[in-house]
Amino acid sequence: MRSWTLLLIAGFLETAWAIGLKYTHGFTRPLASILTGLAIVGSMVLLGLAARDLPIGTAYAVWVGIGAFGAAVLGMLLFREPATPARLCFLALLLIGVIGLKVTTRT
Repeated sequence: MRSWTLLLIAGFLETAWAIGLKYTHGFTRPLASILTGLAIVGSMVLLGLAARDLPIGTAYAVWVGIGAFGAAVLGMLLFREPATPARLCFLALLLIGVIGLKVTTRT
């Protein structure tokens, strides 16, 4: 269970740095750039730790899935990106895929 917890946190950090990129304005804002860099490093380190016990294909897919889902949802909430029915449907499918990988993977 520890590996899944680390992977979940890594996915949240993946979302954080993806959104953080928007706030760096091309890495011209120092604080946002530093925080985004720290989130990238933290996300990678936690992914690496989780991959010690989890299959790398599963760990990577879940990590990317959490990051993509989170970035898309926060993009809609923070940056007024479109929230069309089709987009929401595909985000739901992405979430189902991440959950499916969790429940079908043995550690």
